[in-house]
Amino acid sequence: MAELWTKWEGQVVNGVFPLRRLLGGSDHSGVFLTEYAAPDLANAAIKLLRADPTLTEPTLLRWRMAATLSHPHLVRVLDSGRCQLEGADLLFVVMEYADQNLSEILPRRPLTADEVAELLAPTLKALSFLHRANLVQGQLRPSNILVVNNQLKLASDTVHPAGEFAAGLAGTSEYDPPEAANRRISTAADVWALGVSMVEALTQHVPAGPVEQWERASLPADLPQSLADTIRRCLSIDPEKRPTVAELQNPTPAIPAARVASPVPSARSATPPSPSQRSILPLAAVLLVVVAAVWGGYRLLRTDSTQGASDSAEPRTVPPPPKAAEAFAPSKLHSAERIRPANALHPPSQSNQSAANGSSRVVHEEIPEVPRSARRTIHGHVKVTVRVTVDRSGNVVDQNLENPGSSKYFARLASAAARKWKFAAGQDQQVREWLLRFDFTRGGVTGHATAPGS
Repeated sequence: MAELWTKWEGQVVNGVFPLRRLLGGSDHSGVFLTEYAAPDLANAAIKLLRADPTLTEPTLLRWRMAATLSHPHLVRVLDSGRCQLEGADLLFVVMEYADQNLSEILPRRPLTADEVAELLAPTLKALSFLHRANLVQGQLRPSNILVVNNQLKLASDTVHPAGEFAAGLAGTSEYDPPEAANRRISTAADVWALGVSMVEALTQHVPAGPVEQWERASLPADLPQSLADTIRRCLSIDPEKRPTVAELQNPTPAIPAARVASPVPSARSATPPSPSQRSILPLAAVLLVVVAAVWGGYRLLRTDSTQGASDSAEPRTVPPPPKAAEAFAPSKLHSAERIRPANALHPPSQSNQSAANGSSRVVHEEIPEVPRSARRTIHGHVKVTVRVTVDRSGNVVDQNLENPGSSKYFARLASAAARKWKFAAGQDQQVREWLLRFDFTRGGVTGHATAPGS
């Protein structure tokens, strides 16, 4: 499918948005890296769709509506419109550039139960914001669960008014609920898609068999019962039985013991309980145990203290990224606590530096900062080599990946750090080259410089 779109790399949409590189494509859309004139955006993404005369105006109307939405866990829509490329009529929408999405992680590994529970928090916040406005995300799935600047966000170019017919969407997929046959979009459909996405995140595949049996989908044996129950409720074949997002965020608390115990006669009373009272007591006890268990289980899904505030009180501007945004992506996670190895916190002496780097020419080494949660995903070592060009003053003036290793994310961190290395001034020649070798492990990151060929 990519061949349908790569031919337009290098073109400029409406003289404003250059199609720098194809990021992904399908038979109905292509997404390119582009530029957007905003001080807080280094990059943006532009999606191109082939124009359908019957759907052009509804699609543009939806995108204009999405551009008015402001929530820290929704991708910002920046611009949209019509364009032509080589005589083809197209629609385009410009959005924040996402570093990665969940569908890129799952082929390599499933998520843990803790990661899925953390993923739920920002996802539910975004869905709650939409559902309160009578909107639905419309196409919730791993490819639309994104990381933008180390923060989890849901795609918003798919947002529709609740109850609207889903005209123009791609054909029914595994993420569409059984009632999707009538093609009306509902908030319950988002909850179904959330359940399917959680199963896929835990098992690397969507539930198998007839959809009527997905409520009993196979889940990891060690999954906490509370999370398993939540997923199964989301996959109820009856949309009326699925929990609302508000119920997933705020499960009903247990009934106060005093109210349950009220039918019990006083210990001082000599009158034995009536038959009706005796029948109420076991039922009340069972009800108390069940409600308490459900409440205790759902507490496992609640986020840290920052989630205590209601969504209605959330600021309209994007706050610092919450911890939950890093739950799923090993290469796109963030944390308020960033850990560097000891040699990064305390630069080595010149003699130690010489031993570590094989040269006394290094004046400053920059070690990439990697969140603890990202380092936990490393098995063994991830080695990245960057070739840098150094001028006479010892500054890095150019850098290229010599060996990107197995992770684009760690390669980007290494490239960014390489630009900040500093070498001793050279009198013998104008320009020199060094190989900077970075080793990423669960324990931290190390880096050293060697001359090419050594």
